[in-house]
Amino acid sequence: MTEAPIDTVDAGSDDDADREAVEHEQSEIREFIKGLSADDIRSGNWFTKLSAQALSSYTDKVDWQYFQERYRGVPADAVVDQRIKMAARYAALEGGLSAGAYSAAVIATLGSLGGSSPATVPAAVATMMVDVAFITRLQLRLAHDVSVLYRTPLDLSDPEDMWKLIRVAFTIKSGEVVREGVVKFVPVMVRPVIKRFYSGAVLSAAKGLPFVGKFLLQRNVIKIGIPVVGVPLAVMLNRYTTLLAGRHAQSVFRNEARVIEIAEGLSRRSRHPELMLWVAWLVMAADHKKTDDESLLIRHLVRLVRDQHQVVDEQFARLVDIDPAEVWRRLDAEPGDLSDLLDAAERVATVDGPVNKSEGAVIAELRDRYCRV
Repeated sequence: MTEAPIDTVDAGSDDDADREAVEHEQSEIREFIKGLSADDIRSGNWFTKLSAQALSSYTDKVDWQYFQERYRGVPADAVVDQRIKMAARYAALEGGLSAGAYSAAVIATLGSLGGSSPATVPAAVATMMVDVAFITRLQLRLAHDVSVLYRTPLDLSDPEDMWKLIRVAFTIKSGEVVREGVVKFVPVMVRPVIKRFYSGAVLSAAKGLPFVGKFLLQRNVIKIGIPVVGVPLAVMLNRYTTLLAGRHAQSVFRNEARVIEIAEGLSRRSRHPELMLWVAWLVMAADHKKTDDESLLIRHLVRLVRDQHQVVDEQFARLVDIDPAEVWRRLDAEPGDLSDLLDAAERVATVDGPVNKSEGAVIAELRDRYCRV
């Protein structure tokens, strides 16, 4: 499998060069598919094998330093936008090249897959798998690139980070996410057909696949099952799902970068780093629920306070329910200017949206107590 990353090009890029690049990657993926058995496809093991090949040496090469050398001084948003558009272009080109070989016979063939020999994989299924593997690899690498560009790299040796990459790359929140997006995007005349293919008996052969493999196979059955609009629909769906994956990755990792930036600013400006953690957690606990952004913020605040201020608060680490009286006791015992804590509280309250009533009450009391200091 090629290790070349998706590269951005000028507006006047060479269509023939892009097509040649896509065809080259298709030929390499065909070699990968030849090594799969029917059982690999039926069981979903193809996804495990492809993920390992798609990411192993690629992630070692395409790191922050790689992007720094290529795009020094360019804001991350600009580079991410270009890479998403190029990935969508490659996906559309590949969809057009693959769609001509699609056959409705693939649906019937899926149910009869058997055996462990690569020779038992029918040619029609192999053709479909080239498209599935191409788009899968493209979107995995795109999500990885976006995470690196926003300086929120993932440790793919960590199962939690690997699963996060998979969820982000394929917009997996529930089984309906991509289905609903696709149905809204395609022409009105084929929407009922697409819904039938997603919910009908034609997918019964895929029921035994692991979740991700099944999810990706279902998405591609649409292109096979509607031969009348096969080529344009394949182009459109490949392009759209890649744009959707790229924009989702941008939203997730850009937001994470935003929260980390807030944490860095709070830690850098704080004159009372240990007490800041207690105040921040009090604000977050005010409405008796923790959002993902709040959890991410406190995690990075603890890390930064430890690394930058050499503060490790074991009592804070053992907290289950925070007692406001304990926070006020600590604040009352602290002499001097506490304005940095008020500023921190106000910033923490807005990390996940507008300040709510409960958070506002904590900030108001903090302001009253600060004014009496």
